[in-house]
Amino acid sequence: MKAIRIHSHGEADVLQRDSLNTPKPEPGHVTVKIEAAGINFIDIYQRKGLYKVPLPYTLGLEGAGTVSQVGIGVEEFQVGDRVAYSSIPGSYAEYVHAPTDKIVKIPDGVNTKTAAAAMLQGMTAHFLVNDTYHLKAGDTCLIHAVAGGVGLLLTQMAKAKGATVIGTTSSEEKAQLAKNAGADHVILYTETDFEEGVKTIMNGKGLQVVYDSVGLTTFEKSLNVLAMRGMMVLYGQSSGPVEPFSPQTLNAKGSLYLTRPSLFHYIASREEFVKRASDVFSMIQGKKLNVHVGETFPLDAAGEAQSRLESRTTSGKILLLP
Repeated sequence: MKAIRIHSHGEADVLQRDSLNTPKPEPGHVTVKIEAAGINFIDIYQRKGLYKVPLPYTLGLEGAGTVSQVGIGVEEFQVGDRVAYSSIPGSYAEYVHAPTDKIVKIPDGVNTKTAAAAMLQGMTAHFLVNDTYHLKAGDTCLIHAVAGGVGLLLTQMAKAKGATVIGTTSSEEKAQLAKNAGADHVILYTETDFEEGVKTIMNGKGLQVVYDSVGLTTFEKSLNVLAMRGMMVLYGQSSGPVEPFSPQTLNAKGSLYLTRPSLFHYIASREEFVKRASDVFSMIQGKKLNVHVGETFPLDAAGEAQSRLESRTTSGKILLLP
Protein backbone atom coordinates (compact mmCIF):
# COMPACT_ATOMS: atom_id res chain seq x y z
CA MET A 1 0.00 0.00 0.00
CA LYS A 2 0.96 3.65 -0.36
CA ALA A 3 1.65 5.66 2.76
CA ILE A 4 2.83 9.22 3.37
CA ARG A 5 5.56 9.25 6.01
CA ILE A 6 8.15 11.49 7.59
CA HIS A 7 11.73 10.30 8.07
CA SER A 8 12.84 13.61 9.58
CA HIS A 9 11.20 16.71 11.01
CA GLY A 10 10.73 19.89 9.03
CA GLU A 11 8.49 21.68 6.55
CA ALA A 12 5.93 20.04 4.27
CA ASP A 13 8.61 18.86 1.85
CA VAL A 14 9.75 16.19 4.34
CA LEU A 15 6.60 14.21 3.60
CA GLN A 16 7.35 11.35 1.23
CA ARG A 17 5.44 8.48 -0.32
CA ASP A 18 6.57 5.03 0.77
CA SER A 19 5.43 1.57 -0.23
CA LEU A 20 4.52 -0.57 2.80
CA ASN A 21 2.96 -3.97 3.35
CA THR A 22 -0.80 -3.79 3.77
CA PRO A 23 -1.41 -4.56 7.45
CA LYS A 24 -2.93 -7.89 8.44
CA PRO A 25 -5.09 -7.57 11.54
CA GLU A 26 -3.81 -8.88 14.84
CA PRO A 27 -6.29 -10.34 17.35
CA GLY A 28 -8.75 -7.67 18.44
CA HIS A 29 -7.96 -5.52 15.40
CA VAL A 30 -9.34 -4.92 11.92
CA THR A 31 -7.84 -3.60 8.72
CA VAL A 32 -9.69 -0.59 7.36
CA LYS A 33 -9.52 0.43 3.70
CA ILE A 34 -9.45 4.21 4.05
CA GLU A 35 -11.85 6.27 1.96
CA ALA A 36 -11.08 9.62 3.58
CA ALA A 37 -8.56 10.83 6.15
CA GLY A 38 -8.64 14.10 8.05
CA ILE A 39 -5.88 16.71 8.00
CA ASN A 40 -5.35 18.34 11.41
CA PHE A 41 -2.91 20.72 13.05
CA ILE A 42 -1.63 17.90 15.24
CA ASP A 43 -0.23 16.32 12.06
CA ILE A 44 1.74 19.50 11.42
CA TYR A 45 2.96 19.63 15.02
CA GLN A 46 4.19 16.03 14.67
CA ARG A 47 5.83 16.76 11.32
CA LYS A 48 7.72 19.69 12.80
CA GLY A 49 8.75 17.80 15.92
CA LEU A 50 6.68 19.92 18.33
CA TYR A 51 4.93 16.68 19.30
CA LYS A 52 7.41 13.83 19.43
CA VAL A 53 6.76 10.69 17.37
CA PRO A 54 9.05 7.77 16.45
CA LEU A 55 10.60 8.05 12.98
CA PRO A 56 9.83 7.02 10.31
CA TYR A 57 6.21 7.79 11.01
CA THR A 58 2.98 7.65 9.00
CA LEU A 59 1.00 10.79 9.79
CA GLY A 60 -2.75 11.09 10.28
CA LEU A 61 -4.91 10.26 13.30
CA GLU A 62 -8.46 10.05 11.94
CA GLY A 63 -10.35 8.68 9.01
CA ALA A 64 -13.18 6.53 7.76
CA GLY A 65 -13.61 3.65 5.37
CA THR A 66 -14.61 0.00 5.10
CA VAL A 67 -13.44 -2.99 7.12
CA SER A 68 -11.47 -5.19 4.72
CA GLN A 69 -10.12 -7.82 7.15
CA VAL A 70 -11.06 -8.92 10.66
CA GLY A 71 -8.68 -10.31 13.28
CA ILE A 72 -9.21 -13.23 15.62
CA GLY A 73 -11.67 -12.55 18.41
CA VAL A 74 -13.42 -9.64 16.73
CA GLU A 75 -17.20 -9.98 16.98
CA GLU A 76 -18.55 -6.42 16.85
CA PHE A 77 -17.29 -5.68 13.32
CA GLN A 78 -17.50 -7.57 10.05
CA VAL A 79 -15.91 -7.24 6.61
CA GLY A 80 -17.82 -4.56 4.71
CA ASP A 81 -18.82 -2.47 7.75
CA ARG A 82 -18.40 1.26 7.30
CA VAL A 83 -16.38 2.59 10.22
CA ALA A 84 -14.77 5.80 11.44
CA TYR A 85 -12.02 6.34 13.96
CA SER A 86 -9.88 8.83 15.81
CA SER A 87 -6.58 8.54 17.69
CA ILE A 88 -5.24 5.76 15.46
CA PRO A 89 -1.91 6.72 13.84
CA GLY A 90 -1.25 6.05 10.17
CA SER A 91 -4.18 7.55 8.29
CA TYR A 92 -2.15 9.11 5.46
CA ALA A 93 -2.30 5.73 3.75
CA GLU A 94 -4.54 3.37 1.83
CA TYR A 95 -5.13 1.06 4.81
CA VAL A 96 -4.86 1.34 8.58
CA HIS A 97 -4.47 -1.29 11.31
CA ALA A 98 -7.18 -0.43 13.83
CA PRO A 99 -7.87 -1.71 17.35
CA THR A 100 -11.60 -2.25 17.69
CA ASP A 101 -11.88 -0.12 20.83
CA LYS A 102 -11.04 2.97 18.76
CA ILE A 103 -13.46 2.53 15.86
CA VAL A 104 -17.21 3.03 15.58
CA LYS A 105 -19.72 2.04 12.95
CA ILE A 106 -20.99 4.83 10.73
CA PRO A 107 -24.79 4.97 10.96
CA ASP A 108 -27.14 5.22 8.01
CA GLY A 109 -27.66 8.80 6.94
CA VAL A 110 -24.01 9.78 7.46
CA ASN A 111 -21.76 9.39 4.43
CA THR A 112 -18.22 8.14 4.88
CA LYS A 113 -16.46 11.40 3.98
CA THR A 114 -18.64 13.35 6.40
CA ALA A 115 -17.86 10.81 9.11
CA ALA A 116 -14.12 11.23 8.51
CA ALA A 117 -14.47 15.00 8.68
CA ALA A 118 -16.51 14.87 11.88
CA MET A 119 -14.43 12.58 14.05
CA LEU A 120 -11.57 14.56 15.58
CA GLN A 121 -13.03 18.02 15.11
CA GLY A 122 -16.63 17.06 15.87
CA MET A 123 -15.72 15.26 19.08
CA THR A 124 -13.41 18.15 20.01
CA ALA A 125 -16.24 20.66 19.65
CA HIS A 126 -18.47 18.29 21.61
CA PHE A 127 -16.21 18.04 24.66
CA LEU A 128 -15.38 21.76 24.57
CA VAL A 129 -19.02 22.82 25.00
CA ASN A 130 -20.18 19.92 27.19
CA ASP A 131 -17.28 19.12 29.48
CA THR A 132 -14.31 21.52 29.43
CA TYR A 133 -16.72 24.39 29.97
CA HIS A 134 -20.38 23.45 30.30
CA LEU A 135 -21.83 26.07 27.98
CA LYS A 136 -25.40 27.11 28.75
CA ALA A 137 -28.12 29.50 27.67
CA GLY A 138 -27.21 33.07 28.55
CA ASP A 139 -23.45 32.53 28.21
CA THR A 140 -21.41 34.41 25.64
CA CYS A 141 -18.33 32.76 24.15
CA LEU A 142 -15.56 33.89 21.86
CA ILE A 143 -14.45 31.40 19.21
CA HIS A 144 -11.18 32.14 17.42
CA ALA A 145 -10.76 30.75 13.87
CA VAL A 146 -14.53 30.57 13.79
CA ALA A 147 -14.65 29.50 10.12
CA GLY A 148 -12.19 26.64 10.61
CA GLY A 149 -13.12 22.99 10.94
CA VAL A 150 -13.60 23.04 14.71
CA GLY A 151 -14.84 26.63 14.71
CA LEU A 152 -17.86 25.99 12.51
CA LEU A 153 -18.85 22.89 14.47
CA LEU A 154 -18.25 24.62 17.78
CA THR A 155 -20.45 27.51 16.68
CA GLN A 156 -23.34 25.21 15.84
CA MET A 157 -23.06 23.30 19.10
CA ALA A 158 -22.80 26.52 21.11
CA LYS A 159 -25.94 27.89 19.48
CA ALA A 160 -27.74 24.61 20.20
CA LYS A 161 -26.93 25.27 23.88
CA GLY A 162 -28.52 28.72 23.66
CA ALA A 163 -25.25 30.65 23.95
CA THR A 164 -24.28 33.84 22.13
CA VAL A 165 -21.30 33.36 19.80
CA ILE A 166 -18.70 35.95 18.89
CA GLY A 167 -16.16 34.73 16.34
CA THR A 168 -12.95 35.98 14.80
CA THR A 169 -11.79 35.31 11.26
CA SER A 170 -9.81 36.92 8.46
CA SER A 171 -12.20 37.62 5.57
CA GLU A 172 -15.76 38.52 4.66
CA GLU A 173 -16.15 35.15 2.91
CA LYS A 174 -15.21 33.29 6.08
CA ALA A 175 -17.36 35.60 8.16
CA GLN A 176 -20.37 34.65 6.05
CA LEU A 177 -19.66 30.95 6.62
CA ALA A 178 -19.59 31.59 10.36
CA LYS A 179 -22.84 33.56 10.26
CA ASN A 180 -24.45 30.76 8.25
CA ALA A 181 -23.39 28.41 11.05
CA GLY A 182 -25.14 30.66 13.57
CA ALA A 183 -22.48 33.08 14.83
CA ASP A 184 -24.11 36.21 16.27
CA HIS A 185 -21.12 38.51 15.75
CA VAL A 186 -18.00 38.04 13.62
CA ILE A 187 -14.92 40.24 13.97
CA LEU A 188 -12.47 40.49 11.09
CA TYR A 189 -9.17 40.55 12.94
CA THR A 190 -7.50 41.81 9.75
CA GLU A 191 -9.48 45.04 10.12
CA THR A 192 -10.37 45.35 13.81
CA ASP A 193 -8.50 44.60 17.01
CA PHE A 194 -10.58 41.72 18.37
CA GLU A 195 -10.16 42.79 21.99
CA GLU A 196 -11.67 46.18 21.23
CA GLY A 197 -14.30 44.57 19.03
CA VAL A 198 -15.43 42.20 21.79
CA LYS A 199 -15.54 44.96 24.40
CA THR A 200 -17.68 47.07 22.05
CA ILE A 201 -20.10 44.20 21.42
CA MET A 202 -20.29 43.40 25.13
CA ASN A 203 -20.54 47.03 26.29
CA GLY A 204 -17.51 46.45 28.46
CA LYS A 205 -18.80 43.26 30.10
CA GLY A 206 -16.65 40.13 30.07
CA LEU A 207 -17.21 36.75 28.45
CA GLN A 208 -17.78 33.47 30.24
CA VAL A 209 -15.38 31.51 28.03
CA VAL A 210 -12.91 31.90 25.17
CA TYR A 211 -12.19 28.95 22.86
CA ASP A 212 -8.73 29.61 21.44
CA SER A 213 -7.00 27.34 18.92
CA VAL A 214 -4.63 30.08 17.71
CA GLY A 215 -2.35 30.49 20.72
CA LEU A 216 0.57 32.90 20.58
CA THR A 217 -1.03 35.87 18.81
CA THR A 218 -4.40 35.76 20.58
CA PHE A 219 -3.72 34.48 24.09
CA GLU A 220 -3.08 37.69 26.07
CA LYS A 221 -5.95 39.65 24.57
CA SER A 222 -8.24 36.66 25.04
CA LEU A 223 -7.58 36.83 28.78
CA ASN A 224 -8.47 40.52 28.68
CA VAL A 225 -12.02 39.92 27.41
CA LEU A 226 -13.00 37.35 30.04
CA ALA A 227 -15.38 38.11 32.89
CA MET A 228 -14.36 37.54 36.49
CA ARG A 229 -13.82 33.78 36.97
CA GLY A 230 -14.11 33.27 33.22
CA MET A 231 -12.42 30.34 31.52
CA MET A 232 -9.67 30.43 28.90
CA VAL A 233 -9.79 27.22 26.87
CA LEU A 234 -6.56 26.96 24.89
CA TYR A 235 -6.94 23.94 22.63
CA GLY A 236 -4.43 24.70 19.85
CA GLN A 237 -1.49 26.80 18.77
CA SER A 238 -1.79 27.48 15.05
CA SER A 239 0.18 30.75 15.43
CA GLY A 240 2.75 29.18 17.74
CA PRO A 241 2.98 28.13 21.40
CA VAL A 242 2.05 30.58 24.12
CA GLU A 243 5.03 32.13 25.88
CA PRO A 244 5.56 31.37 29.58
CA PHE A 245 3.72 33.68 31.98
CA SER A 246 3.12 34.01 35.70
CA PRO A 247 0.00 32.33 37.14
CA GLN A 248 -0.45 35.55 39.12
CA THR A 249 -1.70 37.03 35.83
CA LEU A 250 -4.85 34.92 36.14
CA ASN A 251 -5.46 36.33 39.61
CA ALA A 252 -4.89 39.92 38.51
CA LYS A 253 -7.33 39.61 35.63
CA GLY A 254 -10.19 38.26 37.76
CA SER A 255 -9.38 34.80 39.19
CA LEU A 256 -9.52 33.34 35.70
CA TYR A 257 -9.39 29.66 34.86
CA LEU A 258 -6.99 28.31 32.22
CA THR A 259 -7.07 24.84 30.70
CA ARG A 260 -5.18 23.17 27.85
CA PRO A 261 -7.38 20.19 26.93
CA SER A 262 -6.75 17.36 24.48
CA LEU A 263 -9.38 15.19 22.81
CA PHE A 264 -7.43 12.07 23.75
CA HIS A 265 -8.17 12.68 27.43
CA TYR A 266 -11.88 13.11 26.71
CA ILE A 267 -12.22 9.81 24.81
CA ALA A 268 -9.93 7.84 27.11
CA SER A 269 -12.46 5.05 27.68
CA ARG A 270 -14.34 3.06 25.08
CA GLU A 271 -17.63 4.15 26.62
CA GLU A 272 -16.83 7.86 26.41
CA PHE A 273 -15.48 7.54 22.87
CA VAL A 274 -18.61 5.75 21.61
CA LYS A 275 -20.94 8.17 23.42
CA ARG A 276 -19.17 11.23 22.04
CA ALA A 277 -19.00 9.91 18.48
CA SER A 278 -22.62 8.75 18.63
CA ASP A 279 -23.77 12.18 19.81
CA VAL A 280 -21.97 13.84 16.90
CA PHE A 281 -23.39 11.36 14.38
CA SER A 282 -26.89 11.84 15.82
CA MET A 283 -26.62 15.59 15.33
CA ILE A 284 -25.59 15.02 11.70
CA GLN A 285 -28.44 12.57 11.13
CA GLY A 286 -30.91 15.02 12.64
CA LYS A 287 -29.66 17.88 10.44
CA LYS A 288 -28.57 19.75 13.57
CA LEU A 289 -24.91 19.74 12.57
CA ASN A 290 -23.58 20.65 9.15
CA VAL A 291 -20.04 19.38 8.54
CA HIS A 292 -18.36 21.65 6.01
CA VAL A 293 -15.64 20.00 3.91
CA GLY A 294 -13.65 22.88 2.48
CA GLU A 295 -11.14 21.05 0.28
CA THR A 296 -10.07 17.53 -0.68
CA PHE A 297 -6.68 16.31 -1.91
CA PRO A 298 -5.31 13.03 -3.25
CA LEU A 299 -2.93 11.14 -0.96
CA ASP A 300 0.17 12.22 -2.88
CA ALA A 301 -0.74 15.88 -2.24
CA ALA A 302 -0.62 15.54 1.54
CA GLY A 303 2.16 18.14 1.75
CA GLU A 304 0.09 20.64 -0.21
CA ALA A 305 -2.93 19.91 1.99
CA GLN A 306 -0.92 20.55 5.15
CA SER A 307 0.49 23.77 3.71
CA ARG A 308 -3.03 24.97 2.96
CA LEU A 309 -4.11 24.30 6.54
CA GLU A 310 -0.96 25.87 7.93
CA SER A 311 -1.56 29.04 5.90
CA ARG A 312 -4.76 29.59 7.93
CA THR A 313 -6.58 30.57 4.73
CA THR A 314 -8.84 27.51 4.63
CA SER A 315 -12.38 27.03 5.89
CA GLY A 316 -14.02 23.90 7.19
CA LYS A 317 -12.35 20.49 7.00
CA ILE A 318 -9.57 19.34 4.68
CA LEU A 319 -9.62 15.67 3.66
CA LEU A 320 -7.18 13.32 1.96
CA LEU A 321 -8.87 10.84 -0.38
CA PRO A 322 -6.64 7.78 -0.83
